[in-house]
Amino acid sequence: MKIKTIKEIKDLKGKKVLLRVDFNVPMQNGEIQDDTRITQSLETIKYLKTQGAALIIMSHMGRPKGKIVEELRLTKAAKHLSKLLNTPVKKTENVLDDKVKEEAKKLKNGEILMLENTRFRPEEKDCDPAFTKELASLGDIFVNDAFSAAHRKHATTVGLADHLPTYAGFLMQREIEALSPIIEEEPIRPLTLIFGGAKIDTKIEVIKSFIDKADYFLIGGALANTFLVAAGFNVGKSLYEKDKVEIAREIMLECEKNRERFIIPHDVVVADEISETAETAHLPIEDVMDNMKILDIGKWTAEKFNNIIEKSGTVIWNGPLGLYEHKPFQNGTKLVASSLARHNCTSIIGGGDTADALKRVNVPAGGFTHISTGGGACLEFLSGKKLPGIEILKN
Repeated sequence: MKIKTIKEIKDLKGKKVLLRVDFNVPMQNGEIQDDTRITQSLETIKYLKTQGAALIIMSHMGRPKGKIVEELRLTKAAKHLSKLLNTPVKKTENVLDDKVKEEAKKLKNGEILMLENTRFRPEEKDCDPAFTKELASLGDIFVNDAFSAAHRKHATTVGLADHLPTYAGFLMQREIEALSPIIEEEPIRPLTLIFGGAKIDTKIEVIKSFIDKADYFLIGGALANTFLVAAGFNVGKSLYEKDKVEIAREIMLECEKNRERFIIPHDVVVADEISETAETAHLPIEDVMDNMKILDIGKWTAEKFNNIIEKSGTVIWNGPLGLYEHKPFQNGTKLVASSLARHNCTSIIGGGDTADALKRVNVPAGGFTHISTGGGACLEFLSGKKLPGIEILKN
């Protein structure tokens, strides 16, 4: 796939660059837990800075739904970036107003200004033309380095391309180059997809798009609870999506020709509470009772997953298999990650939570072919969908 990259810009000196990144990093108690998405964009930021451009950095964090949410401000991200670069990073209090325009106007070559969380403005998600045009007036060039937001048609991921010359940053370029062979060539089979995490709605269409392509689906995390309910099992007080049970049932029916193809947990780790000191029990799925919470896949399920991984030629993994933020519920993710890291196959890890989980369970990144900064974007790209944030970069 041919795209326009920042290396093609003839002269950056004196130019104001609107740079879209994704600094939507995992936070806990107000502190950054994993700075991978920030460090992955450093190459682009340093290049633009050393070439003499003034940078206006844009990012979102969380889902504030067009309103100001104090805990979702980008203040900590700006401070962390400043520390990594060993250079000042100014940050605005708002996304776009007269004060922001004045700050952008004063910006000198090599200086960096970070705008507040773009999703604090409803016009961002709506890709509002007037807002986008006003935002574009701050700069001369638009650089998109936010692969993980490339599946969103927002003002700062797509809209700015209507007003400014547009290029891909190095992170965007790396992601496309690493993932393109999976869709442009026949993947080495068997092709196995591992899905975890909490929500089914972000993965449902992707699962459907892979039904005719994938050889195996391995389902864990809270996502699996919805499928377990659809299969008739009691999940007690576990998190699941009631309104998605019927869709989950339809997917399993589509895969029913080969029951060994779509695998949900047959044993689980349960607890009454979520904490570092929680007392856990390892049970067959049939023995889960009304007062229990399923918080990890069991060791037999992990072993089943590993047996399939060991015979797979390509594995794509999105979403942790348990509530990995707490040690009592990390084992399923650790067992499967360790097996995949050892196996000599093409292995694609997608999503910030999955990458964060691998760090927490101490499985080195070097054991995988590619760790993508994108979750939904990675999956949608691999399913063959055209992502709006990438389409604007094509030659």
